[in-house]
Amino acid sequence: MLAGIIGGTGQMGRFFAGVFEAAGWEVIVSGRKTPRTNRDLAETADLVMVSVPIRATVGVIREVAPLLSEEQVFCDLTSLKVEPVRAMLASRAEVIGLHPMFGPGAASLRGQTIVVTPARCSPETLERLLSIFRDQGAAITISTPEEHDRMMAVIQGLTHFGTLAKAEAIRRIGTDVAETLTYTSPIYRIEMGLVGRILAQDAGLYGDILQMNPEVPKVLGEFEEAVRRLREIVESRDAERFQTFFTANAGHYASYLSAATEETDDLINHVVSR
Repeated sequence: MLAGIIGGTGQMGRFFAGVFEAAGWEVIVSGRKTPRTNRDLAETADLVMVSVPIRATVGVIREVAPLLSEEQVFCDLTSLKVEPVRAMLASRAEVIGLHPMFGPGAASLRGQTIVVTPARCSPETLERLLSIFRDQGAAITISTPEEHDRMMAVIQGLTHFGTLAKAEAIRRIGTDVAETLTYTSPIYRIEMGLVGRILAQDAGLYGDILQMNPEVPKVLGEFEEAVRRLREIVESRDAERFQTFFTANAGHYASYLSAATEETDDLINHVVSR
C-alpha cells in the first residue's frame, strides 16, 4: 500500500510518514522543495493525507480533491474538522478526518490520542486505517466534525486563550518571570511551564486554533462572563458568595476530582524530585 503525505516534509508529516512506514506501507511525500508535486501524490497514492498549516488546509484539499478516485482514501491532520471534511467530501474518495492530539515532538504513538471523524468510508477501510494507529499504541476517539470542533473550542481554544491571557497579564504587571520562580510552588512551576511551552512554539499555530474555529467565540464569551463574575465576587470580599461559586464548580467536576488530584500529585512529585 502506498501513502502519500502532502506537506510530508513538515514535522507532523514526517512523524506520520514514520507511522505508515512502521506499518509496512511505502510512503511518498510532497512539499515546497520536493520533486514530487501534490498532483503526483493525488494521482498515485492509495491514501492521500494532507498535513499543512490550518489556514492552508482547505485550499490544498480543494487543489487535489478533483484528482481522486473512489478507490482512494482522503485524510487530513488539521486541528479543525468541519471545513476540511466538507472540502474532502467534494472528492470521489473515501474520507476520514484525523486530528492527532499531540505535537510532532512525541516519541511515538504510544499513549497518544487521535480523534477520528469518519465521513464517507466503508467499515473495512476505517478499520484498516485505525489498526495502524492502534497497533502502535494510540487511543482512538470517534467523533463527528461538528462535535470535534465544539470540543476543540474548549480543549484547545479556551485552554490556549487562558494561558496566553495569563502570560499577557504577567507581562503587563511587569513581573520578572525568573524572579517568580524563586518563590514558586511546584504547581506554579507546572503552570508557568505550560505558558513557556506555548510561547516557545509557533504563533501561527495557536493563532489559527483560536481564530479559525467558529466555535471559539462562544466559549470565550462564557469565559469573559466567568472572569467578570469571579472578579466581582473576589472584590466583594463576601466569603459566602465565594463558597457558593466554588461549590458549584466542584460539583460540576465531581467525577474527575479524585483522578485530578492523583495525576497532579504525580506531576508535583516529578517536579520536586528533579
